[in-house]
Amino acid sequence: MELIIGKTAGFCFGVRNAVDKTYEEINKNTKDLYCLGELVHNEKIVEDITKKGVITVEDISDIPNNSNVIIRAHGVEPNIYDIAKEKNLKLIDLTCPKVAKVHEFAKAFSNDGYYIMLIAERKHPETIGTKGFCGKNSTIIESIEDVESAIKNFKESNLTKIGIIAQTTFSVEKFNKIVENIKSRVNCKIEVKNTICNATEMRQAETEELSKKVDLMIVIGGKNSANTKRLYDISAKNCENAILIQSNADLALKEVLENNFEKIGIMAGASTPKYCIDEVVGYINNFKN
Repeated sequence: MELIIGKTAGFCFGVRNAVDKTYEEINKNTKDLYCLGELVHNEKIVEDITKKGVITVEDISDIPNNSNVIIRAHGVEPNIYDIAKEKNLKLIDLTCPKVAKVHEFAKAFSNDGYYIMLIAERKHPETIGTKGFCGKNSTIIESIEDVESAIKNFKESNLTKIGIIAQTTFSVEKFNKIVENIKSRVNCKIEVKNTICNATEMRQAETEELSKKVDLMIVIGGKNSANTKRLYDISAKNCENAILIQSNADLALKEVLENNFEKIGIMAGASTPKYCIDEVVGYINNFKN
């Protein structure tokens, strides 16, 4: 059995920075330490920081005044900063620099009179934060089916140019198809900022290539991780045997390994720590021996 581990598997810079800085705060014994939303989409990390005293909340109104608050890599809406100031909260802002750049593009487009089309997943926390920087003249496009209503909204806005940005972890393939669809349907100035993170692009490209070469593709990551789900979708498209697991404890892993595959590929999402990958690799090696 040959085991091939993706070179781009695991933490991206933004997630690694958020996790490392959070543990630094824990080690400094920072009191009243809250995190606005799950720090990362990884159960093991969230469980560990919770045990160490970090309190995760979904609404800033639930955080007591004068507390310390972590802003995770996904970023937040601009009004969160105003609320934090009113509540005298000390912000530990760990917004990924790539996400912050998307916010800058959104603000610039809005100030320059562009109608913004944000290609992203509506319910993703990064999207919710970015939408706040886009202003009222904007539409979220999640699929090609949303383009028609987005163009309708653009025409009703009476603006004359379109600015396109994307969620940093969006599918590169889907983004390109949606952009081409928009361009084919409107005759106006369109400025496109491909704000998909280069680490995301590289990971998706490697997954595409690797999943075509193996008999089994294992994708490791949180079940609620959007970028991990995309890696699984790419894998399933190219490999008949593809599974998404959170850890080596998942029953599915033992079941598929009993099929004696010759080549197994492993890829992991941006929120998956190296030790989770190592545990799965160790489990597979012990299983085949």
